[in-house]
Amino acid sequence: MMRARRCTIDRSECRNIISRSHAGPEGETVNAKRPGQRLARKVSAKDHVRGSPLASTTLVAYGDFASPACAQAYGTVKKIQKKMGTRLRYVYRSFPQPEQFRHSEEAAQAAECASSQGRFWEMHDSLFEGETPRDRVRLQRHAAQVGLDLIRFRREMLAHVHSEKIRGIRRGGVRSGVAVAPAFFINNVRHESSFGLATLLAAVQAVSGG
Repeated sequence: MMRARRCTIDRSECRNIISRSHAGPEGETVNAKRPGQRLARKVSAKDHVRGSPLASTTLVAYGDFASPACAQAYGTVKKIQKKMGTRLRYVYRSFPQPEQFRHSEEAAQAAECASSQGRFWEMHDSLFEGETPRDRVRLQRHAAQVGLDLIRFRREMLAHVHSEKIRGIRRGGVRSGVAVAPAFFINNVRHESSFGLATLLAAVQAVSGG
């Protein structure tokens, strides 16, 4: 039986993930809390988007499906989406943290496998709401729950079909100053305060005009 190749992220990107600074793709030091920091990569058709492109406010999240903090932030975002309605466009970008969470990369891959079958958001919600994706068996359970073609899912997971895409998304986060997930940007500008409902909702409402 052919052994699956392990998907890895460049060590230069991961080395200081716990710290408040990070080595960027060119070796420069990026401060994760620099005021007014902006998205290095604008929202495009390649992103996973919920909401109308005509919405007055765009909230971009860099998240990790294996992170309890990101799962908590997911709950906050759902409440904000309900409150804001059509005024908010939400974008999710995977930011795996394999040095903290063992199956972080595999969970990100599972979401992209679901995306290739048109079910990214179903998998996104399942991963954050269900049991923590600690192993491949649990990831396959999530895939089954959202109705994926499991043969295709397993094939893409074993071949790491979406690894380069995920690395590219993560590099964009690093260039934007992200060192730890979750991280949020409101209309391309970094949200610097806490991710609790009161502070994040207030920040989103302030940008949207109430």
